[in-house]
Amino acid sequence: MSMLSGKKAYVFGVLNEYSIGWHISQQLHQAGCQLAFSHLPGEKIERRVVKAVEPFKPAFLAPCDVSKDEDIASAFIKAKEHFGTFDYLIHSLAFAPAEALHNPFLQTSRAAWNTALDISAYSLLALAREAQPLMNPGGSIITMSYLGAEKFIPMYNVMAVAKAALECTVRYLAAELGRHEKQIRVNAISAGAIKTMAARGIGDIDKMMVHYTEKAPLKWNADDAATHVGKTALYLCSDLSSGVTGETIYVDGGYNIVGW
Repeated sequence: MSMLSGKKAYVFGVLNEYSIGWHISQQLHQAGCQLAFSHLPGEKIERRVVKAVEPFKPAFLAPCDVSKDEDIASAFIKAKEHFGTFDYLIHSLAFAPAEALHNPFLQTSRAAWNTALDISAYSLLALAREAQPLMNPGGSIITMSYLGAEKFIPMYNVMAVAKAALECTVRYLAAELGRHEKQIRVNAISAGAIKTMAARGIGDIDKMMVHYTEKAPLKWNADDAATHVGKTALYLCSDLSSGVTGETIYVDGGYNIVGW
């Protein structure tokens, strides 16, 4: 029997087959988990997501702009209709306006700050609040972070602030949901350099990949990087991680431990 046979996961943040959420979905699918996906509203984006997730035979897809409470509510109404209940919530999305990543941090506008923290951090809280009543006991919520939450990364700027807020949100959600009778676990994966569309938006991703290759204790390359993250997500969904919550787990080949 597959590790996650009979389980169901709701995945937010897949845009194409390069998305970290896609690689997480691939691992969950191979383990026997049934999947459903959200996508940003719009026919063009919907077609792209439908094509990307077709190999996973999704139970349903739901349009959802996580900056809108009514979209989030509708997405979980659809989950109740198609899933009834489910086991895992995957939050693999983040956004900051391009100018906030390319301009000096000192020039970050109030609007860019609010947008980055709303979509990248608050959305985890908003999704978890709607998901909790539908989640089965012992379920798992997973989100994606990055080393920039605690270390200076050139051009990461306001997204670093958002990821720091996200990691703090993980701890507070873990404390509340773990003490609830359902005992839902909440964890973050801090991934190393991966060539996603979001990473390309930050810039210098090729230089970053070279740096990781040179400095990480374990082999780290573009072909395997997202697979490593997907495997860790599978662990965090499975009963193998039944005692783990509130953690930020680094999956970066050990890059985060290196000082020189």
